[in-house]
Formats: sequence, structure tokens, C-alpha cells
Amino acid sequence: MSLPVLPTISTFFIVLSAILVAIGWVLVSQRKIEAHKKTMIAAAISALIFFIIYASRTIFIGNTAFGGPDDIKIYYTVFLIFHIVLATTGAVFGIVTIVLGFKNNIARHRKIGPITSIIWFFVAITGVAVYLLLYVFYSGGETTSVIKAIIGG
Repeated sequence: MSLPVLPTISTFFIVLSAILVAIGWVLVSQRKIEAHKKTMIAAAISALIFFIIYASRTIFIGNTAFGGPDDIKIYYTVFLIFHIVLATTGAVFGIVTIVLGFKNNIARHRKIGPITSIIWFFVAITGVAVYLLLYVFYSGGETTSVIKAIIGG
């Protein structure tokens, strides 16, 4: 089985970001604030690398349509839309959480941080599931524009 290079690399970075978020969560619970900051910055950079690879691939190459059986395509599509909404929400929460941390607004950072982390864990898990469905469990369909990949055609 030959896995596609860019989707594999970008999926690695989103998983790495979630692992770093989990490590950061442990560090802050141990009151290792400086280590927490460095780890969370690394998590944000990892997520940003994912996004740059994903956006570049989408713009220059396109997205891969679901290549699995037609009878489960609707379930995949609903799942993909859920993942996209979750990822967008997680990214916004992530930016807000990081900004609050950098501005030393610790009270608000503490409130939103755990929510952001949980959302991000689900983003990573659903992202891996999308990757597996597109490239491992089934052969990817046509690589095309984002809209065509989501709605078919």
C-alpha cells in the first residue's frame, strides 16, 4: 500500500499537536508553567504546519473525494462536515486560548483552555478517521476541488 505523502505528513502534525496539548495539560497540572508554555507553543506550531500543508495541498492539488462504497458515502460526508466544523471551532478556540495565555489573562485562559483541549482531541481523532477512510481503508477517489470532494460530482 502506498500512502500519499502530503496527507500522511499533515495528519502526523495534527496528531503531534494533540499529543503536545495532552503533555501541556499534564505539565500545567503539575504547575510547570514554563514547560507548559513551551509545549503549547510547540502544539500550536504543529497545528500551523498541518494547516499550511493542508491549505497548500487544497489550493494547488485539490482534495480527495471519498472512494469507498456508495452506500456509506453519506455517512462519510456527514462525518467529514462534522470534522470540518469541529476543526474550525477548535482553531478559533486555540487562537483565543493562546492569545489569552500570551496576554497573561490567566483566569480566562484557565476557563477556556480545557474546553479548547477537548475540542482539539476530537479534531485529531476525527482527522485521523478521515485520513484512514480516504487513504487506508478505501482507495481515495478523484482529487478535485474542495466543493466537488464534499458534495461529489
